[in-house]
Formats: sequence, C-alpha cells, structure tokens
Amino acid sequence: MGRSSRLFEIIQILRRATSPVPARSIAVALEVSQRTVYRDILTLQAMSIPIEGEAGVGYVLEAGFDLPPLTFTAEEVEAIVVGLSLIGRTGDAGLLEAAARVSRKLSAVLPPTTENSLEASPLHVSRWNAIPPARIAYRMLRQAIREERKLRLSYENEAAQRSERTVWPIALVYYVDTIILAGWCELRQDFRHFRVDRITSCELAEGSFKGSRDRLRAEWLARQNLFTAF
Repeated sequence: MGRSSRLFEIIQILRRATSPVPARSIAVALEVSQRTVYRDILTLQAMSIPIEGEAGVGYVLEAGFDLPPLTFTAEEVEAIVVGLSLIGRTGDAGLLEAAARVSRKLSAVLPPTTENSLEASPLHVSRWNAIPPARIAYRMLRQAIREERKLRLSYENEAAQRSERTVWPIALVYYVDTIILAGWCELRQDFRHFRVDRITSCELAEGSFKGSRDRLRAEWLARQNLFTAF
C-alpha cells in the first residue's frame, strides 16, 4: 500500500471509530509498524487534519471533519459496483481485499443519495467461475510486474511435462476459464503465456528488468496473435 493510500486509510479508520484508536490497532489493520503510524499521524496533523491524541493513548478524529464528496453519475456508480463484484471471480485474495477497501472508501466519500449507494445497488454478479484454483499467490505475480522483478517458475504444461523457467512478467490476462501470466521467457528467448493454475511453485528471482517492461508490453500487445501459448 502506497503512503497516500495509507494516509487515506488512517482517516477512514478514525472516522469509523467510536473511541480513541491505539496506534497498535492501526498498525495491525494496515500491516505496518507502529513507528510508521506515528509518522503518518504527524504528517496528517501537519496537513491540518484535526486528529487529536498521542502515542500510548490513542487517536481520535475531530467530529464533523469530512473529505470533499466525489460526484458520480448513476451509471458510473453501477459500473463501479459491477467491476468490483467481478473481481470475486478471479480467486485473487489480494484483489478481493483491495476491492473491499475501495468500496469502503467510496461509500465514505460519496454523497448519501440512493443513486450513489453501493450497498443498495440492484446490480449483482454471480461468483461462479470456471477458473481453476492457483497453487501460488497472485500477489507475488502482481508485485513482480509492478516492480519489474524476474520470477523463477516451476511449470507443468498440458501434457504434464515439467520445466523450470526464468520469466520477465509483464501482464496478467483474466479469461472466463483461466488466468494467464504473460512474460518474456529466458529459456525460449521469446514471449510465452503460462496458465497460473499450472505454475506449481514461484519465487522472486535475482535480477530485474527495470526500464524494459513498457517496451516489452508494447511489443507483446503488437504480437498478441502470434504467441506460442502454454
């Protein structure tokens, strides 16, 4: 979670609280150290956010403080509801947690009208999907893509043949029945697709491909009909 998002989350935690919130509780909720929470509280106070309290006692947000409301049309709210709900089909626990946080943030800042109600939306998405469960954490794949880190994969193809690959991950592609990791394969010296449910193990490898991701992704998109898959 980036610092700006973390500062926003602290405000939301304090807004929902009915009593002083200890730094320890905030740290646990955001998966950071208490020292980080203390620094963030000082930053928010320096930004004139009316937070009162101190280390060892707890923090409260002054009554009446609110963030500027966001304005969405009814159709934009419906798009958000359906988009967040569809994440449930991926099986990606990290994205599900993030979607829940997004929903809470939007509910907290949207003007209280029927058209803006996320919880009361008449649009519902089935959680059914045909995506096989993964044996690895999607969070690691997304982290490697963001940070341009190489991955070391153990992969099993459709014929149950196993191989070890070092991959430069550039994209995740979500289909109805599977999720694909796209990347540059050092073994094949070309782009390859890997079904995530066939990756038997995965870890961050030494080395990175900093500065190459955008170029590789552009080339990958240009060649999307020419891949050798799986």
